[in-house]
Amino acid sequence: MDKKIIDFLIRAKRATYAGKGAETESSRPGSHDLIYEEGDLMYYDTYLGAGKFAGEEALWIGGKPYWSMNYVGRVTGDDFSGDFLKEALLLVPEDKPYRGPSTYTNGDYTYKCEVEGDFEWFSGRETISLRGVVIYECLYHGGMIE
Repeated sequence: MDKKIIDFLIRAKRATYAGKGAETESSRPGSHDLIYEEGDLMYYDTYLGAGKFAGEEALWIGGKPYWSMNYVGRVTGDDFSGDFLKEALLLVPEDKPYRGPSTYTNGDYTYKCEVEGDFEWFSGRETISLRGVVIYECLYHGGMIE
């Protein structure tokens, strides 16, 4: 893993969805799109839906696709907090720069994230529980682009 690329990816994630960044023009009907750029590095997050959703995050270097992650998720219970999800995603760890930390709790909400693999090829699952009951789940996978 190139530290420069990972640091950029973390800054991009914190500046877009998790950081409540501004959306850009929709790339497809009904899509939500967020872009972050620094020099020749570009990060693009696009997703469809809200309570049930699917999307992709991708990273380009010099206009060439370099890395991508697809995700699909759903809210499965009452009192889901999008703000809590974003709070957890702001804590994206450097050693696993995919979603949020392994575990994060604030009040009655607990975020958990499990991943297998590494930056080049990985898959994982995140959940949010409210007082021990899972109310949100998201599956994700991705890796390097050649």
